[in-house]
Amino acid sequence: QVQLVESGGGLVQAGDSLRVSCVASGRTFNDYAMGWFRQAPGKEREFVAAISVLRWSASRTYYADSVKGRFTISRDNAKNTVYLQMNSLKPEDTAVYYCAATRRPTSYTFQSEYDYWGQGTQVTVSS
Repeated sequence: QVQLVESGGGLVQAGDSLRVSCVASGRTFNDYAMGWFRQAPGKEREFVAAISVLRWSASRTYYADSVKGRFTISRDNAKNTVYLQMNSLKPEDTAVYYCAATRRPTSYTFQSEYDYWGQGTQVTVSS
């Protein structure tokens, strides 16, 4: 069982940066690929970014086209934490951001691949 707790959301202006974090319980954090998803009001939850487990000191990262070049996902296995650094934020980035964990990633982008979810953190970007 893995418990995920997100933090770091808030209200920012367009063009600002924000970093959200997700701390995982348990001692096998690096057994899990981690993902970030978001859900805007009235819309379905969508993939944002994902990171593979650490192998040979490197992880693979994956991004939605809408955030590529602006967002960066990273993980710190010593802290059981995954981060999402968000730069050049836009009003359309406004959403609740969820982190998720899986031991059986395939594409890394489908919600159905993920077994554990956090409760989410609100990010609001004003214009």
